[in-house]
Amino acid sequence: MKKETKLINAGRKSQWTRGVVNPPVERASTVVFDSVKEMKHATANKTNQVLFYGRRGTSTSFAFSDAMTALEGGAGCAIYPSGTAAITNAILAFVKSGDHILMVDNAYEPTRDYCDKILAKLGIETSYYDPLIGAGIEALIKPNTKVVFLESPGSITMEVQDVPAIAEVAHRHHCVVMLDNTWSAGVNFQPFDYGVDISIQAATKYIVGHSDVMLGTATATKAYWPQLRESSYIMGQCTSPDDLYLAMRGIRTLNVRLQQHQASALKIAHWLSTRPEVETVLHPALPSCPGHEFFQRDFTGANGLFSFVLNRGNSAAITAFLDGMSHFKMGYSWGGFESLILAISNVNSMRSATQWPYQHPLIRLHVGLENVDDLIADLEQGFARLNQALAAQS
Repeated sequence: MKKETKLINAGRKSQWTRGVVNPPVERASTVVFDSVKEMKHATANKTNQVLFYGRRGTSTSFAFSDAMTALEGGAGCAIYPSGTAAITNAILAFVKSGDHILMVDNAYEPTRDYCDKILAKLGIETSYYDPLIGAGIEALIKPNTKVVFLESPGSITMEVQDVPAIAEVAHRHHCVVMLDNTWSAGVNFQPFDYGVDISIQAATKYIVGHSDVMLGTATATKAYWPQLRESSYIMGQCTSPDDLYLAMRGIRTLNVRLQQHQASALKIAHWLSTRPEVETVLHPALPSCPGHEFFQRDFTGANGLFSFVLNRGNSAAITAFLDGMSHFKMGYSWGGFESLILAISNVNSMRSATQWPYQHPLIRLHVGLENVDDLIADLEQGFARLNQALAAQS
């Protein structure tokens, strides 16, 4: 099936839908059995999407797991109450005290915090690497390296990684390759075609699409699925069926939403590249973005999230730029229907292995589903406020 058709049909097997269009919301903690034979059967088959206990899953969670597996590939999908929970539990499933992991230097801030503040206490070492290192990552692999973690593109600085080159090296050294695949939403990059073993998403973002659910997923290949599944179950990871129902609804419109996000974001990115206040635009589809060649080679589309770097500005001017926005609201998430804006003054504070080459603030945009001309007008007025603030200081 083509991806558009797959998104409509994924997770809708008759055993989950029971004759209706959408899989029903099935809430359960305790599952009861009519006989010892039934109970023994459920216990023996508890890993095979059989009703056993609420934390193991109900038809709603089984349907969503099937849908995500159809979307990204792999052998199965574990579900978590947030994207961060998906990242932390996926890593923890494959490391122990004395192990070493390689983490990309542009990683989502909670991922870095987990490595530095939690894994370090467990005796697990983390080394950070340049997102653009490619096959050169071989020089950083140690005998005790167990996981190589990627985030491509990076959700703030937008570098696109050479995933297959890194995966090929990692597999030669028997490392598990994990990817934060949230930016592609599992639609615009097929992780298992490029050597990824475990693909992780903050389904909070584009999968749900409406900024009203916290949700995480991790899909895995056949080789790693049993270990990921059982570790996550033991750690008590489970999610509300009501949230999963909303996520399933989001999947149905995912492709058309991404197309609109992409079209509007590209129009704004090209407009920003003409602005005198902008030093560079970091959109993976533009040649100015580091790793653009890998985006062209590996991705089938983009979305609404990208960044740009100003060539001027200070705290007061950036505050003036942000405070008067009408359509771009300030917020730390992305992937919903609404437009968001975030300013970061010191990118280097978020890195340890690479030096950020720009001196002025970075602005991250999530371009939502509003009229794109209204969004451009909002930014244009923001630039006017920024320039006015700078002029008043001179």
